[in-house]
Amino acid sequence: MANKQGVLITILVLVIVILAGILAYVFLVRPTLTGYVVDRQIEGYNICLSSIVSQVQQNGFVQIPIGNQTLYLAPFNPQQTQ
Repeated sequence: MANKQGVLITILVLVIVILAGILAYVFLVRPTLTGYVVDRQIEGYNICLSSIVSQVQQNGFVQIPIGNQTLYLAPFNPQQTQ
């Protein structure tokens, strides 16, 4: 009888530890990882945009290859169209 209680207590402790691990992951680890990934994405976007802007300033346009096509970006001034 004492052996069965010991096994039951061990199983319950394991279940509690597993549930505590899941809660720690959901509320601590995952938000931290998500924040890190978002920060790196924003940094990458900023690097990409600053590269495009510097190329436009140097060359007057920038070519972006997309598959077998090329996208040309150039500055637009609405005052010149009127």
